[in-house]
Amino acid sequence: MYFADQDDTICALSTPAGTGALGVIRVSGKRAFAAFENLFSKDLSKAKSHTLHYGLIREEGEILDEVVASVYRGPGSFTGEDTVEISCHGSQYIQMRIMKALLSAGCRTAEPGEFSMRAFANGKLDLSRAEGIADLIASSSAASHKLAMNQMRGGFSKKINALRQKLIDFASLIELELDFSEEDVEFADRDDLKALTDDITAVVSTLIESFAAGHAIKNGIPVAILGAPNMGKSTLLNALLEDDKAIVSDIPGTTRDTIEDEMSIGGGRFRFIDTAGIRDTEDVVESLGIARTYEKAGKSAVIIFLTDAVDNTPEDVAQQLADLREKTGEGAVVISAANKSDKTSDPASLAEKWKGSSSLLLSAAEGTGLNALREKLLEVTKNLIPAEGDTVVSNLRHYEALSKAREALYTVRSGLDTGITGDFLAVDIRKSLHHLGEITGEITTDDLLGNIFSRFCIGK
Repeated sequence: MYFADQDDTICALSTPAGTGALGVIRVSGKRAFAAFENLFSKDLSKAKSHTLHYGLIREEGEILDEVVASVYRGPGSFTGEDTVEISCHGSQYIQMRIMKALLSAGCRTAEPGEFSMRAFANGKLDLSRAEGIADLIASSSAASHKLAMNQMRGGFSKKINALRQKLIDFASLIELELDFSEEDVEFADRDDLKALTDDITAVVSTLIESFAAGHAIKNGIPVAILGAPNMGKSTLLNALLEDDKAIVSDIPGTTRDTIEDEMSIGGGRFRFIDTAGIRDTEDVVESLGIARTYEKAGKSAVIIFLTDAVDNTPEDVAQQLADLREKTGEGAVVISAANKSDKTSDPASLAEKWKGSSSLLLSAAEGTGLNALREKLLEVTKNLIPAEGDTVVSNLRHYEALSKAREALYTVRSGLDTGITGDFLAVDIRKSLHHLGEITGEITTDDLLGNIFSRFCIGK
C-alpha cells in the first residue's frame, strides 16, 4: 500500500511553510499523548476531548516555545485516532525544533494526505468527501468553494449512496431468486426493476451532464477571445486582467500562440484565452496559431468575438459570426464586441450605429464598456454556477465511474427487455453497484487510494 504502517503515530506541519504569526503541528495515532508526554509541561493523558491546554514545550530541559495544545480523543477526532494539534509561534526554527522533538519521541513524518487517508480508513469520511477537502483547499472562487463545500459535506455522496441502496435492495431479491431457482419463483418484479433502472439512469445521466459545468467551475470557465488581427484581443486580455500579460503591437500576427490567465468576476472563475488573429495567411507558423485558435474556441464555454466598431457595421458582424459558427460549431456562447470605439471622431454617431445591435460597444484601450462585458459574461454563464444544494460533478474520476455505471445500467435495462435469466441480470447489476461504489470508496484499490491521497498536501 502507498501509506506506511497505520499503527505508527504521525506528525506534520499543517500550516504553510514559512514565517508567520502562528504554526500548527498535528500529531495523530495510538501514541499521540505518550509522544507528547515528556515534551509538554502539562499531563494530557487524562485530558478531555476537544479541550485546549496552554503550556510550555521543552526538549532536554530547554524551553522551545509557549504553545496551546488542542486535544481530540478517538474516535471523535478528524482521523478517528487520538490527536494533538500544537499551535506554536510561526518561526521556522521553532517549528523545526518541535518536529525534531516529536520524531525523537517516536513519531514519524506523515505522508502527503495521510491524515485524510486515516480518516477514510477509520470510517470518518468517504472517498468523495475526502476529495472534496482537497478541492476546498484549492478553491479560488465563490463558485468552486460552494462546489467543494457541498462535496465535502457529503451532498454528492448521499445522492450516490441513495442510488446504490435502491439497486442493492433489488439485487438482493434477484440473488434470492437464484437460491430458489428450482422452484421457478420470482421475488423481484421485473416491471418495477425496469422503472427503477430508468430512474437511476436518468439521475446518473444528469450527473454526467453536469461535469462540463463542474469542470469549468473548478478549473476556470474557458473564455476564448477571437477576431481578425489588430482587433485588440491582446489589449482586451490585458485590460480584463489589469496586467500586461500579452504583447500588444500594431503589427498584424503578433500573437501566434494562445496566452491564458485567470481571474474572478462576480464569484466565478474565468480562464481567458488570447488567440492568434483569424485571417488567410501563407505564414506556416501563423497558420498553426490560427488552427490552435479554432481548437481552443471549440473547447471554450464562451467566445468573445472582437470586431472594429468604426470599420464594421452590425450587418458585417452578423455575417462574420455566421462564418465563425461554421468553424467553431455551436458549443460555445458567443459574445460579440465592437471594439476601438475610441478611434472615432463622432462618438454619438458611432453609438447610434451600434444601438439595438447584439454587439457590445467598447474600447479595450481606454477601458470603456468593460463592466458591461463582465456583466454579460456573468449572464451567459449563470447556468454554469450551481445553486445552493445542487449536486455537480467536477472530478474526472467520478465522471468516468458514473459513465461506466450508466453503461452497466443500459445493459441491465436491455437484459430486462429481452428477458434474460436472473443470474445474468445479477451480474449486470453488480457491475453497476461496483462503479457507483468506486466513487464513495465502497470499492477501492491500494493504487487508487495512493493516487488520490498522494496529491494532498502534507499535514492534511
